[in-house]
Amino acid sequence: MTTGTAGGLTWSLRDHTPEDLTLLADTVPALPADPSAWSDGGGVRVCVVDTGVECGHPIVGPVQGSYEVAPDPDGTLKVVDSGPLPDGTGDACGHGTACAGIVRRVAPDCDLYSVRVLGEGFTGSGDALLTGLRWAVDQGFGVVNLSLSTTRPKFLETLRSLADQAFFNGTTLVASAHNTPVESFPWRFSSVISVGTHREDDSGLFLYNPAPPVEFFAPGQNVQVAWTGGGTIRTTGNSFATPFISGLCARLLGSRPKLTPFQIKHALYLSAANVRVGEPGTRIGEPGTRGAS
Repeated sequence: MTTGTAGGLTWSLRDHTPEDLTLLADTVPALPADPSAWSDGGGVRVCVVDTGVECGHPIVGPVQGSYEVAPDPDGTLKVVDSGPLPDGTGDACGHGTACAGIVRRVAPDCDLYSVRVLGEGFTGSGDALLTGLRWAVDQGFGVVNLSLSTTRPKFLETLRSLADQAFFNGTTLVASAHNTPVESFPWRFSSVISVGTHREDDSGLFLYNPAPPVEFFAPGQNVQVAWTGGGTIRTTGNSFATPFISGLCARLLGSRPKLTPFQIKHALYLSAANVRVGEPGTRIGEPGTRGAS
C-alpha cells in the first residue's frame, strides 16, 4: 500500500523525496517456509499457455476460460474465446492437459484458464506464442505457466519485453528450461521463474539451483499426468516440473495476494528443500549458519 504519491515518477526522483515513495510492505518473513502451510490457491488465476486443456478431464477439474490463438481473415493473429467446449475436447495433443492437471494437484482451489498456442503434434509458431503470451499478460493473471520455449533469435527481444512487462505488472511467469542444452527463451530471462527436473523419487520435493539460469528443480521424472481421453500417462520432462512450481506460486499468492513476482521468487528460494537460513552475510557451511550440514 502506497502512503505517498510519486506523481509521474519515471526514471529518477526528480523533485520528489524518499518520503513521497513510502510503502507499507507485506511482511514476507511471516510467510511459513513450509509450503504445506500455504493456501490451496483459492482466488488465484493461473493461465496455461500451451496446447489447450481438455474440458471435463477428472484430474484437471473446472476450467474457467478456454481461449486460442486464431488468424483473422487478413492473417493477423488474435486470441479468441473458444466458447463452450464438449467434454473430451479442447487439447490438441495432451501436453496442456498434463500441465493443467499438475497445477490443479498442487493448487486445487485455483482458477484455471487455458490459451492454446500449439496445435497437433506440438506444431506452432513463435508469433502464436507471442500473441498468446501478450494476451495473458494483458489480462493480469496471477501466474502464467509456459512449458514451452522458442529457439528463434528473432523473437528474443519481444519475449524479453513481455516478460519484463509481466514482472513489473505483477504477473508471475513460470517457464520450463529446454530439455536439451540449447539456447531457447523465455526461460533464460531473469524476470521469469525458470524450472528444470530433478530425478529424486519425491513428488513434493523442489530445490533451488545455486548455479542459474535454471533456478528451481521440481518433480518431472516419470511422473503420472493427465492426458487426452480422460486418462493418464507417465512421462518425463521439464515441461511437467514447471506446473508444479506454478502451483506453488498460486498457493503463495493465495496466502499473500499482494506478493510481487520478485517476492514470490524469494519465498520459493527460502522454502526450497536444499536452502538453509543463516545469519545475514553467511553462506551454507560457514559459522553462524543455522541448520547447515
